[in-house]
Amino acid sequence: MTTQPVDSPDLWAGLPTLDEPPAPVWEEPVPLAGPRKLAPFPTASLPGWLREFVAAVAEETQTPVDLAGCIALSVLATAAGGRAVVQVRGHWREPTNLYVVVSLPPANRKSAVFGLLTDPLYEAEQQLRTLTQPAIVEAEMTARLAKEAADKATAKAASASEDERDGLVSTAIALAQTAESVSVPAKPQLLADDTTAETVTSRMAEQGGRISVMSAEGDIFDIIAGRYSGKPNMGVFLKGHAGDRLKVDRQTREEYIEHPALTMGLCVQPQVLDDIGRQDGFKGRGLLGRFLYSVPESLVGRRKIEPDPIPEQVMETYRRHVLDLTLFLAEWTDPALIQLTPEAVAALKAFQARVEPMLEARGGIMGQIGDWGGKLVGATARMAALLHLAEHLTEGHMVPVAEATMRDAIALAEYFISHSLAAFDSMGADRIVERARTVLEVLHAHGWREVSKRDLMVKLSRSEFRTANDLDPVLTLLEDHGYVRAQAVQRTGGRGRPPSPRYLIHPRLTDPTA
Repeated sequence: MTTQPVDSPDLWAGLPTLDEPPAPVWEEPVPLAGPRKLAPFPTASLPGWLREFVAAVAEETQTPVDLAGCIALSVLATAAGGRAVVQVRGHWREPTNLYVVVSLPPANRKSAVFGLLTDPLYEAEQQLRTLTQPAIVEAEMTARLAKEAADKATAKAASASEDERDGLVSTAIALAQTAESVSVPAKPQLLADDTTAETVTSRMAEQGGRISVMSAEGDIFDIIAGRYSGKPNMGVFLKGHAGDRLKVDRQTREEYIEHPALTMGLCVQPQVLDDIGRQDGFKGRGLLGRFLYSVPESLVGRRKIEPDPIPEQVMETYRRHVLDLTLFLAEWTDPALIQLTPEAVAALKAFQARVEPMLEARGGIMGQIGDWGGKLVGATARMAALLHLAEHLTEGHMVPVAEATMRDAIALAEYFISHSLAAFDSMGADRIVERARTVLEVLHAHGWREVSKRDLMVKLSRSEFRTANDLDPVLTLLEDHGYVRAQAVQRTGGRGRPPSPRYLIHPRLTDPTA
């Protein structure tokens, strides 16, 4: 057997030297998420009379059909919220109120669209006030007379002789209790606009648990964030969506609402979504997860100069149907119960099975907005009930929701998935991805094969990365996608600042052919 000398080149051929460690093997990096592809609004999902009006409004105002379509859902929710619930399965019931927000830049004629869609609601409100006016006047007169009688009895008891006082005091107490028990109904109100959290609560308490906030501006978000109070006040907006019991017990007022039902239909400028995403008060409280978002493309610059007007018959049909539905449901003190057919239940369960994997924190398309996605199936049931009521008007409680109607609601839900992902991008749910792109640009510009976290921080904007902690989730994301590789930190054991973590850089960032 022959041996080779230790200095033989053949013995060491192909083996790494101490000075040249083996080059790491890199797989193709996974691209970061790109711009969202937005789904078109599914107007075919709306009942015929509503579909025609939404399309006609979009044409006359030269606005995206998304705007009229989303506000139309809010109109239905205003009519039905607090007056109808949908039986999903078992003990699972959903109210029929919705939170919807559309994001559009200025000059998109938002107020015109709101006016056309909400006019019948204001008309319904006026008709309800006319119908209830006699009862209100009678209750006010009864309350005044009872109060006067109680006051007279109290005065008489106070001045009575001792042997007469006991009987007169008993009479005064009884009359005072009678006066206290007389309730004067509030004037019916369906809509509120620029209002505070306190007035929203009071309006719901007065209106049998429901009210709707409809606005072509985004001021309500400033109010929720604490414009007047100096701190966020979200309780009523959280409970008003879910229908959770609401009790206010303060020095100035005491109010109790068993099942609050708040509807919100808003149109805001894109900057508003960006701003609320940056406000700490909105993060982690769950309010943003309750809205259905629409971010359509503006038509400004491409609008017709002479669009087709809304046909009178289409306008009248819309007006009449909204009035009929609103006035009919206004009479329900116990909510109308909307049932689902077995086929509709099966369609909703199949959709839920599709949604669930989307919520996975790592890899699911809604993993970063799990709070929103977790409410989507319930929102779908709500929309199905609203579409059903719009189809059947005064008979919706007598007929169960059909499978076709549930599939229409699912089409709307899929639309809102697409647009809500884009909205949350604007609000910062995907801001880590934006920052990761910034880091990739820096790595590419400097051509590093390896870099320390400390050296990387020096090259980054302090307005975007204020502390090293801001860089941690970005580096984790880049490592998950295969762009960088963390190296083990070598501890020296000495005193002083510990060594900065180091990262190997994918060669593709410096050499596109690698």
